[in-house]
Amino acid sequence: MSNRLRFAPSPTGYLHVGGARTALFNWLYVRRYGGQFLLRIEDTDRARSTEDSTRAIFEGLRWLGLQWDEEVSYQGANVARHQADARRLLESGHAYRDFTTPAELDRLRGEAEARGQAFRFDRRLADLPADEIDRRVARGDPFAIRFRVPEGETSWDDLVHGTITFPNKDVDDFVILRSDASPVYNFAVVSDDVDMRITLVMRGDDHISNTPKQVMLYRAMGHEPPRFAHLPMIHGMDGKKLSKRHGATAVGDYQHEGILPAAMCNFLALMGWSPGGDREIMSMDEMVSLFSAEGLLRKAAIFDTKKLEWMNGQYLALTPATELDPIVRPLVVASGLVTSAQLDARRDWWLSLLDLLRVRARTTHDIARQAATYFSDSVEYDPDAVAKHWKDPATAASILRATGDRLAATAWNAAAMEEALRKLAEELGVGGGKIFQPLRVALVGQLASPGIFDVLMVLGQEKSLARIQAAVERLG
Repeated sequence: MSNRLRFAPSPTGYLHVGGARTALFNWLYVRRYGGQFLLRIEDTDRARSTEDSTRAIFEGLRWLGLQWDEEVSYQGANVARHQADARRLLESGHAYRDFTTPAELDRLRGEAEARGQAFRFDRRLADLPADEIDRRVARGDPFAIRFRVPEGETSWDDLVHGTITFPNKDVDDFVILRSDASPVYNFAVVSDDVDMRITLVMRGDDHISNTPKQVMLYRAMGHEPPRFAHLPMIHGMDGKKLSKRHGATAVGDYQHEGILPAAMCNFLALMGWSPGGDREIMSMDEMVSLFSAEGLLRKAAIFDTKKLEWMNGQYLALTPATELDPIVRPLVVASGLVTSAQLDARRDWWLSLLDLLRVRARTTHDIARQAATYFSDSVEYDPDAVAKHWKDPATAASILRATGDRLAATAWNAAAMEEALRKLAEELGVGGGKIFQPLRVALVGQLASPGIFDVLMVLGQEKSLARIQAAVERLG
């Protein structure tokens, strides 16, 4: 049978990075071994499910490049099938009607708590004579349908954790259909997975406790369970389950914070999977070719934002300027310093600027921030840069004045300017840094920048000399 894997989020919030990691592993598996990657929206919780959340899930998956292979399935549209499957379990004796009222259940729970015991449902509470059951059904008494947990134990071979076994005595007879005929999560999932012909369920290991119930249901419905792979949880740097207290946890947030989708996929892939060989930076094609169930890890993964930004910087350095243009351009235009039409008019120059800035940036926002100074008519001087490289204003002004004069008399190309300024340093009896560092502050106002001669070339002669003169006047 062809591999059929699914990602099945609930549309009750944003696409969490943990969900995105689960979707990625499912997608990688079918791209590696063949088959279909399916998307099911589990929207049976009508009170909390929203169209905005559904849309955010679609947008997040598309941004990551995780396109599903068939039409989206909506769990809420399958309630009639869920109900029919529950009735079949009722008819086969694998389930039974429970007329116990909510008030009675609350009383029994309270009594168990008073005794210091955990509440367990006693099947004898629903053990009524057949004629009594028929009479109650005929008069319309509400009832839930409970699954009759068999004796023995339930096991499965997990692709991540190996063989897992649960004693069935530790599992209460559980409700599969509420008294309002709505399906309970564990039952709806099994009914849908059977209908979608799912062959492998790959999800977070917080679902391990649900799996014995689901395996029992598959078998009671006459179906062999799919294989299971329970992925390790994602933790924050403090070792606790990732949550909003650790910062952004929505995939969409990282999209808007300047992270590239390829970098995000690469980062997520390494949380719970090892490609072997200490590999870190991988293209999507490389991840597909290397992916295997044997590489899935058991230990919890750590979401390190600094590592993500470092990885994103590696991707920025590898991404051609033509591909960065449509991502960075709107950010630069939003600054109000330049229009898109002006960038088009100087396209070659603009692409050369992107080439210059991308190798030192961690995010696309970094590129946009660095780019601002190349469009502005003035320079904002960083106080730390001024304190370090202009600490003696008279000396700095003298060096900058000489630098400006020498550059004005030099051909405007990087090799000629470097030769001229190194010769100036020799004449003044100082190291090259004593020339280049004050010049960097004059040109971009920062402690760090791309190579100083690259900066001079991108700024151009007129703007460079004007900035040097402005710095001399400020220092004077």
